[in-house]
Order: sequence, then structure tokens, then C-alpha cells
Amino acid sequence: MRLCFLVEEHYRHDGMPNEVIRQLTAWGHQVDVVRPGGSLLRMTEVVASGAHDAWVLKTVSGGPGLTLLEAAAAAGMTTVNDARSIRGVRDKALAAAIGRTRGLAMPPTYAVAQPELLREIPAAEYPLVVKPADGSSGRAVHLVSSPAELEAVLPGLAGEHMLIAQPYVPNSGTDIKVYAVGGELFATERCSPLHPDPAVRERRVPLSAEVAAMAAQVGAVYGLDLYGVDVLLGPDGPVVVDVNDFPSFRQVPDAAARVARAVLGLARTGSPAATAAAVCHPRVPQGLPLSIPVQGSPVQASPVQGPPVQGSPVQGSPVQGSPVQASARAGEAAL
Repeated sequence: MRLCFLVEEHYRHDGMPNEVIRQLTAWGHQVDVVRPGGSLLRMTEVVASGAHDAWVLKTVSGGPGLTLLEAAAAAGMTTVNDARSIRGVRDKALAAAIGRTRGLAMPPTYAVAQPELLREIPAAEYPLVVKPADGSSGRAVHLVSSPAELEAVLPGLAGEHMLIAQPYVPNSGTDIKVYAVGGELFATERCSPLHPDPAVRERRVPLSAEVAAMAAQVGAVYGLDLYGVDVLLGPDGPVVVDVNDFPSFRQVPDAAARVARAVLGLARTGSPAATAAAVCHPRVPQGLPLSIPVQGSPVQASPVQGPPVQGSPVQGSPVQGSPVQASARAGEAAL
């Protein structure tokens, strides 16, 4: 296959996606790398040639790569993830509205175009987490304990565009990061950017049925196939606080090969998650489906998805074919 990876300067030397590109090349596929932020692009020629089987995006949220990916999608080309789905999560204000409307457990969210408007949030909502709507990698995230503290934070927010603010979810100081790839879910625990602790290192953790169900629902709600979900274990249960369309997949066993096989599969078939979301737009029922097994089975290499991962099988958490299919069926049952 011939694939086009859109990779911005921020990720030029990053293991993800470079290791995936090397793996695909080793399997005999042709991978062209375009750097949208450092290239003069003749848009009509780039997307109209139809030379690539799929386009893959690994860029920062506010970068120009998504525009090029959307142009490719508009020309009828396959994108990984679906371009409309990526847009839906890269704008955190939009993602919050979509998620809450469709039943995901997410904090109430305020959105402002001018930092000064944050003063209008009721004092009862504090402490607040304030961050850019197009932020990524923990950039400019602030925990604001009171309206008085907000005044000290406002000058540093002057250069941002849209901002969101959410009531702080009390937690242990660690986040659960769930990665979805190739129909499996993997969970890690890591230090929260709001509570930095050098002694806490990211590590694999067991994936509970409740958190697995929530992560699967994220794929169904937003129409994503490859993604990451940040979950906090709050006093009222797990809460989704962020969604990433192409995360680092840190701590995922054989991550490069798994992601490479998933990219090949999506390049051949398109996005089942985006198709289901576009057709159904399911409202996730209040009772989370618990049919997702916590204990996984060995990864089965598919001849459609490329060479198998070398080495011993690794246990994941399969979600009945794919995370989004399980959730889509649950949503359809509630209609």
C-alpha cells in the first residue's frame, strides 16, 4: 500500500509515529511523509492525485495538518482517523458538548472566547480547571482554586483563542490513560499534570470493566478507531476529561506493530467507528454495558492487517471485534 503521513515539526523525532512508519516500510509498504507546517502545498494537486490508499494525521491540535487531511477526505480519500471525527475531539469545547449530549460522564464545561469572561463563572463552581480548547500535551492547563486566583492567571491566557473551564474532579492525583488500537484497550496510570510528582511513573494497570466500557463508548460517540482517553476516578465514578485522536500509545506492548496493523486495516476498509457514529449518533444509555471482558485473549494476527507481531502473545482487552462496535450496539439497543 501507499500511505501519506502528515507529521508536523513537533513530532519530527517522536517515536510515534516514526516507529510506525519504519514498521510499515519494513513490511514493504510505501510511506510518504508530508510536514504541513514546513511545506509549500499546492492543495488541489496534493489531494487530487489519488496516489495514496490512506492519509494518516499526527499533528498538534492547532496545526495546519487537519486542514490538509480534511481536503483529502473531501476528495474521497480514506483518512485515519476519519477527518470529521478528529475535528470533533480536537476542539475541546465541541468535544465536551458532543460527549455530554450523548451520555458520556464528563464535567460540565464553560467556553469563552475572551479570558476575562471567565470571571462570570459562579464562585460555587470553583476550583476550576482552565485550558485552551485547542490545547495538547498538557499545554497551559491551570488549576484555579478561587476567583481571586483567576485574576492572577488571566494575563497568561491573553494569547489563547477559545478557552474552556470545568469544575475540578477530586481525585488521587493520577490519571488513567486508556489507549484503543486494533479493537483492543490498554490502560496506564500516570501522574496528573495538575499534581506533578516525579516519583510517579507511568505504568500498565488492569482495566476495569467500567472504565473499559466508558473508553469503548468514547470511540462510538466520536467515531474514532485509534484514540486515547484520559479518565479520572472521581468520587462519583470514572469521568472522561480528555480524548486524543492519535496518542503516544506509551506502555502499549508492541505499539508500533499494533498501530501499523490497525492503519493498514483502516486503509483497506475505512472507519467502522465513524460510519456507525454517522448513521446512529447513539445516545449512550445511563447504565454502562459491562459485557467487555477485563481479562483479554492473545492478539490474533490477521492476514488482512499485515505481518504478526514477533514474540510471545500479549494480553489486551478485546472489545468484541472493536471498541466502537460494542458501544454502537449498546446505543442502538437503547433507541
